Amino acid sequence: MFSVFRNAWAVQDLRKKILFTAFIILLFRLGCNITVPFLDADAMNALFQGYAETGNIFSYLNIMSGGAMESATIFSLSISPYINASIIMQLLMVAIPALERLMKEDGERGKQIMDRWTRYLSIAFSFLLGFGYYTVLKNQTGVVAENAGVFGALVIVFTFAAGATVIMWLGEKINEKGIGNGISILLFAGIVAGLPDMGWTLISLVQADALHWILAVGMAVVVIAMIGFVVFVTNGERRIPVQYAKQVKGRKMYGGQNTNIPLKVNMTGVLPIIFAQSFVMLPPTIVNFFPSLNKGWFAAVVNAINVGGWLYMLVMFLLIIFFSYFYTVITFNPVEVANNLKKNGGFIMGIRPGKPTADFITKSLNRVTLIGAIFLGLISALPNIAAMINQNLAAVAIGGTTLLIVVGVAIETMKTLESQMLMRHYKGFLE
Repeated sequence: MFSVFRNAWAVQDLRKKILFTAFIILLFRLGCNITVPFLDADAMNALFQGYAETGNIFSYLNIMSGGAMESATIFSLSISPYINASIIMQLLMVAIPALERLMKEDGERGKQIMDRWTRYLSIAFSFLLGFGYYTVLKNQTGVVAENAGVFGALVIVFTFAAGATVIMWLGEKINEKGIGNGISILLFAGIVAGLPDMGWTLISLVQADALHWILAVGMAVVVIAMIGFVVFVTNGERRIPVQYAKQVKGRKMYGGQNTNIPLKVNMTGVLPIIFAQSFVMLPPTIVNFFPSLNKGWFAAVVNAINVGGWLYMLVMFLLIIFFSYFYTVITFNPVEVANNLKKNGGFIMGIRPGKPTADFITKSLNRVTLIGAIFLGLISALPNIAAMINQNLAAVAIGGTTLLIVVGVAIETMKTLESQMLMRHYKGFLE
């Protein structure tokens, strides 16, 4: 990885892209330290300390924003509105055939239209989430200034929404003039920014004898092993060999080459975990918005699926498997792949073209998806298991989602740099 970065730094235009990306990350981190007017950062920090112990969607979003939310900064919403808008647009493309045709038939124009709709939906989510967070915060003692009033409420909501919109703009600028996917890079920067605090927390626990040093070292070894495991599975794939028949067109013969259909073990990335966490944390979040509902059977449900419990891990594991299959179905169509192979004279050895090929690809895809889903479930459960072993580890445990994002973005960025260098060093047939 370091050799790739060193070689890319030696290329002038790549060096400019890297420096531009670093400048955008610097602006992002500066925004994560500017406090929203009419909010008390100290009271907000104390509130999120309680959230970390009870567990809800706010503690999860605080990790994703690199601690910007607990500090009551303008970038508190981070990229959550954009991620939600992107997921909804992807689901709508599957549910509404006209949107799918727009993407396939109109090409670049269709992509620009979908990107514009995603931006509009992201801005709408920014205002909705900003208002929701303000509703929660005003019910907490000392967080919102007493003299805020209606004007203060508008300032808080609009500042939250404006911060999320600026983050979306910064991500697009990285896409245009930087290296890698802009939104992923900013998400990566936010998560990595919180890692030093976790390290200092771990050291302080050991120094205060609240955590034995052997257990701390063991946790560090497990995290390193998890990173290696994530890299191994992220790069893993099932390759289905494909043979193309020879075809004579005019005086030339085409085809006859061998290739393969790669089925990645972790085809869905972290989306199943994000969907599962959103569902599991929905009841505690509703209670935060509407405290009057925390009674009777609803309170029993909230307490039963509390973060860190065995029932929570079981529900999360089952939901991750379900969403892994669900998202794979809507993103990969074996019938379409089989039809394309048939049109281009391709076939899988020993499998008849058409429906038998689609069935074979579906069977292989289901097996690979199951392995990937179990992998995601285990990665998601390990931090909770660590917290059960020792409650002090809950403050420093690295969530499965954050680990997958950090490793995935690092691998993706390195591959982007490698492809950029390969393109610049390729001399072409004229030389």
